[in-house]
Amino acid sequence: MFVVIFRAKANQLDDEYAQVAQRMRRLALAEFGCVEFDAVTQGTNEIALSYWRDEESIHAWKRQAEHVIAQELGRERWYESYTVQICEIRRQYRFPSGVSE
Repeated sequence: MFVVIFRAKANQLDDEYAQVAQRMRRLALAEFGCVEFDAVTQGTNEIALSYWRDEESIHAWKRQAEHVIAQELGRERWYESYTVQICEIRRQYRFPSGVSE
């Protein structure tokens, strides 16, 4: 399992941003192998965590046509800066331990 950590400093988030973000989330989950997606915003800081079964799915998602356009819009309009980190989850556990995924 892999996690993509997206951390951003927002420039200006508008209604179009909200629509595009919702569309990207649905598309990643439904068609590109993303198994979970969580995002939070505090002030101008945003962090999104997306979980993926394999790196190939992450690479396919990065090249997806609508996602490429969303990335361009992010750089041009919505984000002052951002960082993307891709990490392999080597171990995971839960409390309570009986909770299923």
